[in-house]
This record gives sequence, structure tokens and C-alpha cells, in this order.
Amino acid sequence: MTRHARNCTAGAVYTYHEKKKDAAASGYGTNSQRVSKDSLKDFDCCCLTLQPCRYPVVTKDGYLFDKEAILEYILTKKKQYARKLKEYEKQREKDEEQSKEQSANEELQKLQNFLKAEKNIVSQNKLPADEPGSSSISNMSNGRDKTLPSFWIPAKTPQAKEVTLQKPDKNIYCPVSGQVLKLKDLIPVKFTEVNDPDDKKSLILKQARYMCPITHDVLSNSVPCAVIKTTGHVVTMECVEKIIKKDWIHPLDGSTIKESDIIVLQRGGTGYAAANDSLEGKHQRPVLQA
Repeated sequence: MTRHARNCTAGAVYTYHEKKKDAAASGYGTNSQRVSKDSLKDFDCCCLTLQPCRYPVVTKDGYLFDKEAILEYILTKKKQYARKLKEYEKQREKDEEQSKEQSANEELQKLQNFLKAEKNIVSQNKLPADEPGSSSISNMSNGRDKTLPSFWIPAKTPQAKEVTLQKPDKNIYCPVSGQVLKLKDLIPVKFTEVNDPDDKKSLILKQARYMCPITHDVLSNSVPCAVIKTTGHVVTMECVEKIIKKDWIHPLDGSTIKESDIIVLQRGGTGYAAANDSLEGKHQRPVLQA
């Protein structure tokens, strides 16, 4: 255990600092660490591939995707819906057939009982064929051949429970926000590259890749950005508040803009200030009891 400080030898209190130090040395307690900016997605990267977008598109909620990745995601979800719908239709047809077969068996049983009562063939003391003591001991009689368990199929074993499928939802939801996602809601985005003739690096290696086309401010994770829905240009929120909202005129083409045409671009933030979610990683361990 940690020794008390030199000037606190007479104290009987186990301080919080001593407890944290002992917990870290002994392997107890929850470890937490701030996520650095290198572990966060850049503002111009796709939310699915986490790579810079070749053909960026944005949803109405402000989440950026690569067009190829989001189209592949939508296509995959549509295939899953078609497969689940086919299974649901197959189960519903099976239930209808079983219901019709059960109704037909009930009608046949009623007819047989009526004929037996009329002809007085079966005595009162004779047991039915499916009960113990019946004259027929075959496991294939009275329709039991259709319900025999298949022990080599997991779904047909006696322990298996019948699963009732629900009708699948045909809506496709955004993988980040969870809202309904439609193909027509995807808006193409236009990033304005920084023109620096002295910088010979490729675009992906540059730290300052894009800028605001109106104010020429460099865009980054620490700069709040917005997408103009009518043209797809990415501008800073400062430009929106100080320039665009004055007369609601697009400075680049002179068109009229509404407030609904401003889509705030969601960003990952930096390692020092959270923007969306908690940026702290935790490792749960047993707690040290004092």
C-alpha cells in the first residue's frame, strides 16, 4: 500500500489520491483514456468506409457518405428485405395450408363420428386409435407420419421451438443516425480545394485540403461547416451566420436560399473537445474496496 505523505503520518484517512494510485498499481478500478484526434474520423471522410470521399453525398441530417459505399449499403438492405419478405410469405402460406388441412381433418372426423354413430360399428368401450391400448400401434397412422421429428435437422428436433416470423420493415435506415434513408434524399457535395502552387503533395496527404468557397477559410474538424442544399457547396457556419443569413442570397450564383437549405455537416470533433459522442475510452475492471 502507498505510504502517507511526510506531513500526514498521523492521519487515519485513506485519501482519494492514494486510492487511485493503489488501484492503478494493483490492477483494480476502471481505466479511462481520452481519444486522440488521430483516432477520429475527418470531416470529409465517409461514415462507412472512414476514408476520404471520392463522390461525397450528404443526408438531410448532415452525415457524409461516399456515394459508392452508401449505394452498396442500400442495395444490401434491399436484398435482405427481399429475402426476409420471401421467408415471411412462405411461412404465411404454410400456416394457411395447415389451417385448411386442420379444418378438413375436423370435418372428416365429424363425418366419421356421425357414420360410426349411425351404423353403431364402434362399441362404447373401444379406445380411439391414437390412445394407448389401441389396435393400431404404428407411428404412421392417423396422420402422424407428417409430424415425425427429423433428428438430423436442428429445426425439426423435439426440443426446437417454432419461430414466428414478423413482416419485415421495408424502410432503410441510416447506419449512423437511425433515421429513414431514401435515395432521393442524398445530396451531392462539392468541396472547394485549396489552391497552393507551392504544395506539391497529393490531395490525400495534405492537412489543409478544402476551404470555404466564399471566405476561403480552411476547413477542418475544429471548424463547424454546413452544406448548401441547392448547390452542394460546403461553407463555414460563420459564413452562414454573417453573410448568407443577412439577405438569404447565395453569394456564388445569386439564387434565393431558405433556412431549410442549410444542412449542418456532422463532424467527429478533435481529441480535446467532444462534438458528437463521448470521446473517452474506458476499460472496466474490478473495483478496489477501501
